[in-house]
Amino acid sequence: MIPDALAALSQIFTPPFRRVLAKILVLTLGVLAVVWVALDRVIIGYIAVPYPWLATMLSLLTGLGLFVGLAFLVAPISSLVAGFFLDELAERVEAEITGAPGRALPAGQAVWLATKFAGVSVLVNLVALMVFLLPGVNIAVFFVANGYLLGREYFELAALRYRTLHEAHEMRRRHRLYIFLCGLLIACFVVVPIVNLLTPLFGTALMVRIHQRLSRAEGSGGFAQAGR
Repeated sequence: MIPDALAALSQIFTPPFRRVLAKILVLTLGVLAVVWVALDRVIIGYIAVPYPWLATMLSLLTGLGLFVGLAFLVAPISSLVAGFFLDELAERVEAEITGAPGRALPAGQAVWLATKFAGVSVLVNLVALMVFLLPGVNIAVFFVANGYLLGREYFELAALRYRTLHEAHEMRRRHRLYIFLCGLLIACFVVVPIVNLLTPLFGTALMVRIHQRLSRAEGSGGFAQAGR
């Protein structure tokens, strides 16, 4: 696990991964900018106040509220955007490891996975906010929830390029503890602001390696390697 994590960490700083990260950041900032402008106009346009100074204060408070709210949305939106590039990243990792990339996910499944990643990211961030209200158990709850959710999602992304959905689920169940521990490594990225934007890159690079390792241990390469 640790050698795979170190290899994944070094790979996310290579040019191909940096190019994907740049795309993710540009698109994420674009989405956030559109949301900011739209919400600001809606709030200011539909709330009438009798005094100019009150309108100015409302505008400032609205801007502050939007900034805080959109800061919370950075990780989910970046995960949604990243979901459309994870196949590309997985293919690069597979080519480096085996020289035989798996099957690209169908467009509909890729969209579904991207939506799931965004949903998981929202859930993870909500858990992160709530656990700070639980002194003594907040850190443990945060890492357990993140380890399970992130480990599951990124492993299934890697496995689905070689297996059916049922096979991917079954393989994840067989190795649930190991995948959970790998998910804890991914969760470490979520803790740190800004660094959490690298989570999709690291999670993909790590879990592709983990899937390949477990496949070799089981002697089952999946349909991409079996020629199905």
